Amino acid sequence: MTTPLLAVEDLVVEYPVPGGVFRAVDGVGFTVAPGGALAIVGESGCGKSTIARSLVRLLRPTEGRILLDGTDIATLPERRLRPLRRRVQMVFQDPYGSLDPHLTAEEIVAEPLRLAGTRSAAERGRRAAQLIDQVGLPTSALQRRPAEFSGGQRQRIGIARALASGPELLVCDEATSALDVSVQAQVLQLLRELQAEQNLAYIVISHNLGVVREISSEVVVMRGGRIVESGPTADVLAAPTQPYTRTLRRAALDPATMRGRKPRALVSAIATDQGHDRGQDDHHRTSGATQ
Repeated sequence: MTTPLLAVEDLVVEYPVPGGVFRAVDGVGFTVAPGGALAIVGESGCGKSTIARSLVRLLRPTEGRILLDGTDIATLPERRLRPLRRRVQMVFQDPYGSLDPHLTAEEIVAEPLRLAGTRSAAERGRRAAQLIDQVGLPTSALQRRPAEFSGGQRQRIGIARALASGPELLVCDEATSALDVSVQAQVLQLLRELQAEQNLAYIVISHNLGVVREISSEVVVMRGGRIVESGPTADVLAAPTQPYTRTLRRAALDPATMRGRKPRALVSAIATDQGHDRGQDDHHRTSGATQ
């Protein structure tokens, strides 16, 4: 079996609140293989973004382990964590708020290179130009600032910045949710191409099972800080075992609202779900009438 690039074990994250603590993440665990793609899905407030911030150590977990190639980064002091940060990078939800509006695209993408010790400004500029080209933006983009780009272009700059560190894992926190459908498709295609070219691993945070279907091979479904279902994406979408997952699936893959390709097996399964749920509702109504 392939040794996981990342293994999360019994992760707990708590926030102080008036009168006590709020447990945002409660005993979560999963693994990601090198070059693999895991999606974490659920409604707003389920804890998925808290997990994302823990993985890149923007916050420190309360309990549990986050093993990067066997090294527990959950509690490492910053001095020891710093050399490992380049291996796990994040693409944020807001493609504008996550970019410094005062810097050019070249400066934004080159900043991680400077922090990593690349002293030559010429070398940083050359590498930034390569990365801008790699994410499908023209050379003319280098000297423009974030306000001069569309949302999809800004997200491409965010991806280029994340790639500058030479990561093995990208954590994409709702990286397409602020984009319209056609631009979402373009960014997802870019992520697939980068994965194939560089053997990148992904953790994709999303509330949208339609996005998950396009990018991940494994999925974790969360509710209230806990995992309620997990497994291969194709299996979970085709035959979810939990009512909550079926609800998410109907919302994302309703045949009336889907755009583009409609997988026959999924459409059929959704219809089966709806018939099953209607049958249960009829049973409850009949039972109530006879009591």
